[in-house]
Amino acid sequence: MTSVLESLGLSGHEDFVADARRCIGRVVIMHGVNADVIWQDPDGTEGSGLCSLAKGLTRTPVAGDWVVVAEGRVIEVLERRSELRRPHRYGGAPQAMAANVDVVLIVVSISVDLNARLLERLSMMAKDSGATAVVVVTKADETDDASRFRDAVSHLLPDVTVLVTSSRTGEGVEALRALLGPGRTGVMLGASGVGKTSLLNALEGTTEMTRSVSKGGEGRHATSTRKLYRLGSGGVLLDIPGIRLPDVVADQRALDEVFDDLEELALACRFGNCRHHGDDGCAIEAAIASGELAESRVIAWREVQASVESAPERRRRGDEGR
Repeated sequence: MTSVLESLGLSGHEDFVADARRCIGRVVIMHGVNADVIWQDPDGTEGSGLCSLAKGLTRTPVAGDWVVVAEGRVIEVLERRSELRRPHRYGGAPQAMAANVDVVLIVVSISVDLNARLLERLSMMAKDSGATAVVVVTKADETDDASRFRDAVSHLLPDVTVLVTSSRTGEGVEALRALLGPGRTGVMLGASGVGKTSLLNALEGTTEMTRSVSKGGEGRHATSTRKLYRLGSGGVLLDIPGIRLPDVVADQRALDEVFDDLEELALACRFGNCRHHGDDGCAIEAAIASGELAESRVIAWREVQASVESAPERRRRGDEGR
């Protein structure tokens, strides 16, 4: 029999122990300074409610956090095993978007031109979190050549699994369910309007509140809160509001993983300090000239590298401005 905590995504990766002396739960949604939490009572039954935050917490909880609840308050936020972050808008420390995530589903629509820059940066955010990145292509039923779009994504992110799906026909849905089995927490990440809610509906056979969009934009349903859904497949799925192109919140390791093909090419440059921008014997520029490498990918690599290198200075200025 599945316990309450197991239904919330508890896995062998968690290093805390549930016992009768404390109520452990998981944050579903944050409402300002209050947390919507589902927890397991000492007798094994399920409890839920809006909890205030006790003073002196080591960190502010986010959706997906495991917490200890007592008398209607969150009194402890347990150690996170992964953290999906985004930059602080004023240059401060990065802000957590979700916690304890196993797989990041980067959702893109086949009906919208591929935004390579956004895709690469979301992939970096996923890798930086410690979770597995998977690109989910939606609305495959709206084209006769979904393979071309899939190949374009695979070319940009050669080491990332790409799933082509259709909420209407069910294509790819079973493969997606397989990623979200018991003890697995997934998060959907992508721009507004790419079909995340419809994808959730297809996974569960449910009908979240969605409405058609008029020419003027009225009637659009947009997810405005972060919700944690318990799935029939045994896992849980966190739905995060659509995001705009973020600055990179990642380290050099994540950069190297996303652009490992360019890092390997750079090893063949004539000089070890090659700047890959007009230098003699540059293997990367030679690959562009031969058509082996897209120049747009190199431009994105340079932009992201510059962002990673300047991140410490941006954070320092943000701290000084407080």
